[in-house]
Parts: sequence; C-alpha cells; structure tokens
Amino acid sequence: MNVVDSSGWIEYLTDGARAAFFAPAIEKVASAGQTVLTALRQGKIVPLDEVLAVAASRLGLAHHLPLADAIVLATARAASATLWTQDQDFEGLPRVRYQRKAKAKRKGTGLSQ
Repeated sequence: MNVVDSSGWIEYLTDGARAAFFAPAIEKVASAGQTVLTALRQGKIVPLDEVLAVAASRLGLAHHLPLADAIVLATARAASATLWTQDQDFEGLPRVRYQRKAKAKRKGTGLSQ
C-alpha cells in the first residue's frame, strides 16, 4: 500500500517535473485508460480518530513535524503503507519515498529561482 501526499498529487495532476516519480504509486491502482479521478476514488478515506491523533502527536514531536505532516505520516504508518512525498520534512524517515521538489521557473524569464 502507498500514501501519496497532496504535493505529490498536485505534481502528478499538473504533469510537473517530478510527476514520473509519483506515477508508480498513483498508477498502480489505475489500469490503462482510467482517469486520475477514478484512481482517486479507489483510495480509502481514513477518519482522524483518537488513536491516529495520538500517534500523529507522538510522531510530530519525535520528528519535529508540523501537525498536518504528522497526521499524514501516522496515517501511512497505521496502514503499513509507504509514504510518497516531495516534502522535505519527511526526508530520511523510514518507509518514505522522498524526491526533492523541482525548482520552480520564474514566469516569463525561463530562469530557475
């Protein structure tokens, strides 16, 4: 099982520079010809209950993560899933597939920031 964070979905849906990095985790659930929306519908909505909230708070403290990131990591861990991300906060953590975010180009100049 995989968990792709919002930055990964955005990168994939906008065909960003790192879209290919996230493709295996997203397309694994989608067969040829299906839309991304269909792939999203195959996902699972996980309620944020007390157990998950406590796990997130512990992970947040242990790894100095913002609350939203801690919830994402706790959700992935609760599902024994691999977390796919380009969020640097997760770099080096176990069961995380991290890819550095591509540098944005300045509009109109073609130069990297």
